[in-house]
Amino acid sequence: MVKIIGIRFRDAGKVYYFDPKSFEIHAGSHVIVETAQGIEFGTAIGRVREVADDEIVQPLKAVVRVATDEDEAHALRCREKEKEAMVICREKIAKRGLEMKLIDAEYTFDNSKLLFYFTADGRVDFRELVKDLAAVFRMRIELRQVGVRDETKLLGGIGICGRVLCCHSYLSDFAPVSIRMAKEQNLSLNPTKISGVCGHLMCCLKNEEETYEYLNSRMPGQGDTVTTADGRQGTVQNLNVLRQRVKVLFEENDEKEIEEFDVSELTFRPRRKKEKPAKNRDKKEKDHDKNADHDRNTDRDKNADHDRNTDRDKNADHDRNTDRDKNADHDRNTDRDKNADHDRNADRNEDTDRDGDADKQDKHENTGKGRKEHHEHSTEGRRAHRRPEPQRSAHHPE
Repeated sequence: MVKIIGIRFRDAGKVYYFDPKSFEIHAGSHVIVETAQGIEFGTAIGRVREVADDEIVQPLKAVVRVATDEDEAHALRCREKEKEAMVICREKIAKRGLEMKLIDAEYTFDNSKLLFYFTADGRVDFRELVKDLAAVFRMRIELRQVGVRDETKLLGGIGICGRVLCCHSYLSDFAPVSIRMAKEQNLSLNPTKISGVCGHLMCCLKNEEETYEYLNSRMPGQGDTVTTADGRQGTVQNLNVLRQRVKVLFEENDEKEIEEFDVSELTFRPRRKKEKPAKNRDKKEKDHDKNADHDRNTDRDKNADHDRNTDRDKNADHDRNTDRDKNADHDRNTDRDKNADHDRNADRNEDTDRDGDADKQDKHENTGKGRKEHHEHSTEGRRAHRRPEPQRSAHHPE
């Protein structure tokens, strides 16, 4: 078991839990604690109590000390300085011409940081404003944009009931409020009557929701048929939920009569409690919508992927066909060029061979002619140089 104490830093602010150590802390006591924002001055809510270890988010920070009179005076001075900071910040905002509404300012207890809260219709570029404020206050400046409900919570006000707003007096967290709650309480759906100072549905609609759901579950619906203790049957004309009274319309012999009964005196088919079925139905509808959106997104992604893959395949096929055509054209051109070159070379070689054969033939003919002429010349020469034979006379004796 672990001892804890709840600490609140602003009126109707969120409650944070700390380790009280051995300090004697009572409800309403002021304490000094260390937070992620620095040293803070807070107020104890309730008393010290023990909880199980698994219910605490570790690490659990401890209380530094119980606030002294000096701490009280320092916290009061910080509240006074916040008013001056608001005036200076409004002047800087007007000088910069920024579309933002300043709500509140807050000093940390150790004066290490100054926070400004503002509202705006959209995003605001306040970087130059932060530089101006840092030059004036000489400390870390932080600006936080809040919604209209947070604005109402910080500023406070009086509700249509005549009391201080719930969010400013005791409501630490904003609970979700729906129009179904107003219908369950049989309220007028006029927006001016069911909306709060912030313009949203009143937070107090949540306060009595469970009570009205329980009471309505014990009563018939308007227009239902009910049976009285004496056996007469009539139609529900009007309901008083808080008093649990029912007005019943009877029709007999063309005469109409209205009587009021306690709900315990009537027999009817009671309505089921709407809280859990409504929540389950809302959850199922949300899950169904989420699943439908998921399926649509999945189908859209699949179709998109299929289209991309198809386009990619088409482009790949087109590129391959283009490359194939280019390669085929290149091969045909290369073969054509090779064949042309080969034909030209063959023709050139044929011409060269023909010319060579002609030259050889001419040379051969010339050679043969030369040889013949030489042979003839040699024969004639031999004949010319041959020794003449002596002529025989007729009277030469044998």
